[in-house]
Amino acid sequence: MNDWDDYRLVLALAREVTLRGTADALGVTHTTVSRRLAVLQDARGQLFERTASGYAPTALGNAIIDVAEGMERLTFKSARYRKAFTQELSGEVTLSLPEAIAQYLLLDDLFEFARMHPAINLNIQTSYRYVDLDRSEADIVVRGAAEPPDHLVGRRLFPNCVTYFANRDYLANTPREDLTWIAPASDGPWPDWLETSPYPDAPVALVLDDITARHRALVKGLGLGRGACFMADPEPNLIRLSTAAPVPQQDIWVLTHPDLRETPRIRLVMDFIMSAMEQKRELVLGLTPTP
Repeated sequence: MNDWDDYRLVLALAREVTLRGTADALGVTHTTVSRRLAVLQDARGQLFERTASGYAPTALGNAIIDVAEGMERLTFKSARYRKAFTQELSGEVTLSLPEAIAQYLLLDDLFEFARMHPAINLNIQTSYRYVDLDRSEADIVVRGAAEPPDHLVGRRLFPNCVTYFANRDYLANTPREDLTWIAPASDGPWPDWLETSPYPDAPVALVLDDITARHRALVKGLGLGRGACFMADPEPNLIRLSTAAPVPQQDIWVLTHPDLRETPRIRLVMDFIMSAMEQKRELVLGLTPTP
C-alpha cells in the first residue's frame, strides 16, 4: 500500500472494530468506509474478517497494522519536530488541564497570558483524561498523577489537598440525624474518608463523579462533602468541618513531550503556568482557609 489514507483506514478499523466506529473516527460516512475497505481488500488481500462483533484482522492484516503503527509514530514525530524547530514566540500551543483547575485556579492567569502574548494562540482543552502527548493531542498537560509516563518532561509541583466542607447555613439549620453526604464516585487515596469524618454515621445521599458538580452542591447547601481546598476555601459560605490538616491527593504535574521541551513558545507557556501555580501553592495545600 502506498497511500497513508489506506493505512489510516486499517488502523482505525483495527481500533474501532466496526464500520460505523471507523467512519466516526475518520470523519467520513459508513458507506465510504465500506467501499474503501472492499477496494483495499480486493487489491491487497484479506486484511479483516467479518465477525459477530465487527471486524477482526487476519495475519496479513496484523502485519499491515504493525507497519501502519510505525508510520503513524513517524508522522506524529515529524509534526513534533516541525513544531520544535519553530523558534518564534508565536503560533498555537494546546494546553490540556482539568476543568476545576482551569475554572477555579488559573482562569484569570490564562486570560492574562493571552493579553501579554497575543501572538501565541493558546488553545485550552479541559479534560481529566491523560491526553496522549505522543499523538500530539496536546502540547502541555497539567494533571494530577501519582507517577506520570516516564518519558514526559516537566515539573512536579505539589499535591492537591482536600478536606471536609459544608455550607454554614446547611450545617446550622439541619438536625444532625438529617445530615447527608455528597460523595465522589471513587475514594481515591483517601479510602477511609467517611469513617474518619466528623459525621461518620451520616448516610451518602448522592454520588457525583464530577468534582465541579460536587462543589456546586456544597455551595448550594445540599449536603456535607469532601472538597478541594483551592475550590472550597475561598467560598464565603463554606466552612471546614475539621481542624485536621487537609489530606493530600495526587501530585500536580506540568508536562510536555521531550521533543518540545526547548520550543520557545512551549517553554514560555510552561514557565508561566508553573509560576502561576506556585503563587497559589498555599491555597492548593489548604494552608489559607477562610475564617
